[in-house]
Amino acid sequence: MRNVFMYMIGTVVLLSSTNCRPQKDVASSEVPPYTVSSLPKVDISTFPKNAEGAFVLFDGTSLNGWRGYNKESVPAKWGIEDGLLKFSSAGAGLGNEDGGDLIFAYDFKNFELEFEWKISHAGNSGVFFLAKEIKDQPIYISSPEYQLLDNENHPDAKLGVDGNRKSGSLYDMIPAKPQNSKPVGEWNKAKIIVNDGKVTHYQNGEKVVEYTLWTPDWTALLQASKFSKEKWPLAFELLNNVGGKSKAGVLGFQDHGDDVWLKNITVKTL
Repeated sequence: MRNVFMYMIGTVVLLSSTNCRPQKDVASSEVPPYTVSSLPKVDISTFPKNAEGAFVLFDGTSLNGWRGYNKESVPAKWGIEDGLLKFSSAGAGLGNEDGGDLIFAYDFKNFELEFEWKISHAGNSGVFFLAKEIKDQPIYISSPEYQLLDNENHPDAKLGVDGNRKSGSLYDMIPAKPQNSKPVGEWNKAKIIVNDGKVTHYQNGEKVVEYTLWTPDWTALLQASKFSKEKWPLAFELLNNVGGKSKAGVLGFQDHGDDVWLKNITVKTL
């Protein structure tokens, strides 16, 4: 009887220890539930076009069509200064709650986005596209990022792999080559073309990055980055299917806590 009793105890202990083992490896790649916000969008046809047939998203006088990411109004740290769209890192009476990423509230699918930018000393910002507004999540969880950076003075320029966090790069995935950004205080010209999944980054008139969404190569890029399925399951899910079922999303500019100036923001639909 004693031998049978000890066998039963041993079996219970073994089962208990098995059931208590961490399930981290299994659970870590599970995609948590998420909700896409249903905030107002604009009618792009009501916006003027320039001589090249591109919609003028910012004319230097109005923020019509713009609002905060997951917000119904423009955050107070974004405004117009001398005809430029500016994010101000500090201001009288302004706190972190007055910041946040700025989006143009229209879902673009195939397009050419052009703009000019300059950054503050050691500044960091970025441009997002095909983004979805995911409640309680940052914009970059669902959007590729065209990096805006002071390459000479911001520490991010030395991180990542092969310069893939420098300006013009697909952030943390593909470095911009040639790396031809201009120094702090000077204007840079940027263009992003998205056409049936093929994405091209231009910086100061030169093609610097090219990739194709929704392909095995795109998935491999994600898996080699901080957005991998193992490191960040929700980001991987959203970015691997960037743009969602419609393959479209909003454009956005990042609040990274540093002053940034933008002008001549236009989009030509393709």
